Amino acid sequence: MASTETAERWYLAQLKPNCQRIALRNLDRQGFRTFLPLHDLTTRQGGSFVTRSRPLFPGYLFVAFDMDAGGWSAINSTYGITRLVSFGARPAPVPDELMASLLGRCDAGGKLLAEVTVRPGDAVRVTGGAFTDFVGRVERIDPDQRVWVLLDLMGRTTRVSLGPDSMRIA
Repeated sequence: MASTETAERWYLAQLKPNCQRIALRNLDRQGFRTFLPLHDLTTRQGGSFVTRSRPLFPGYLFVAFDMDAGGWSAINSTYGITRLVSFGARPAPVPDELMASLLGRCDAGGKLLAEVTVRPGDAVRVTGGAFTDFVGRVERIDPDQRVWVLLDLMGRTTRVSLGPDSMRIA
């Protein structure tokens, strides 16, 4: 039984438009393990900000199966699925390192966890852009995940806006 689990790999399936839930339900009914990584996206609607979970890779989901066990061809005819991503006649497996990284960065529900968690008052080092390697202090964090950092530039305190992925805790 253990050899069956080790032979299971992750593959990428392309979804039909607006069929994400249908595809997940049908693949689950057929006994396939699925993974749909989600992230929070904040948008402005009617003068206020609304945060919703959206797929990290719109139009695609990951499906795990054992290629040698057979039965995987049923995925291509599953309602909601366009096709398995293939190179040639056989589906192409997603690299194990990539899947391990994705699975490790998501919670049990598939939601992407924030890599950098900063709070107002934390010292951070800028890792990208014109202010790379500058150290500053977090002033505030907006609802749209924009982080306002106070940097000391030529003797003056300057407020700059950074994304959470362009800094690390100093």
